[in-house]
Amino acid sequence: MVLAAGLGTRMRPITAHTPKPLIEVNGRAMIDHVLDRLEAGGAERTVVNVHYLPDLVEAHLRRRHHPTIIISDERDELLDSGGGVRKALSHFAGKPFMIANSDTLWIEGARDNVGRMLAQWDADTMDAMLLLAAMATSIGFSGAGDFSMDPDGRLKRRTERQVVPFAYAGFAILKPELFDNTPETPFSLNRIFDKALARERLFGLRLDGIWMHVGTPDAIREAEECVARSAA
Repeated sequence: MVLAAGLGTRMRPITAHTPKPLIEVNGRAMIDHVLDRLEAGGAERTVVNVHYLPDLVEAHLRRRHHPTIIISDERDELLDSGGGVRKALSHFAGKPFMIANSDTLWIEGARDNVGRMLAQWDADTMDAMLLLAAMATSIGFSGAGDFSMDPDGRLKRRTERQVVPFAYAGFAILKPELFDNTPETPFSLNRIFDKALARERLFGLRLDGIWMHVGTPDAIREAEECVARSAA
């Protein structure tokens, strides 16, 4: 599933007329970068939720033939990240599924990160696996980080005064059971991550490559410069 329903307020004024998933980085819409990664990782069918300027997003997606796109319509109410996934659960047939933010971009390292996540996923020990970006090498992201990770890959949340080495890179594998007893009203995926954390079944995998957090207009230029340097 690709989360593409957000308002993109930090991207204004660009998002006054263009939904954030359709903003181009290096000549390609951000959502296409994400769908390309999923397709390369073997995804044959992807759910995309829409809310803000939904007709533009749907028209853009109709130009793609792979993977097959299913629209989860949130025109009536924006459900936040967790609520949006909950609404779409019926499409996953009760099996673990991948989720991605529509603006999560990275430059691959030596190994394909989607393939690495699928290879490392262990349903016997994990309820959720998050792709994590090293703060020291990420582009366009500042702050104290989100998680620390032990040698086995189990995650811990950053405490209030703590600085941790990893940020959530906007890509994960989740079990649908994590959404049991969640509300039909909007809620964040952090609620889901915390449920897995409480069970000691929240794991992470360090991204091999460079993560680019494209959250503001200035970050577009930073990301494109980073791509240009990596190709030189």
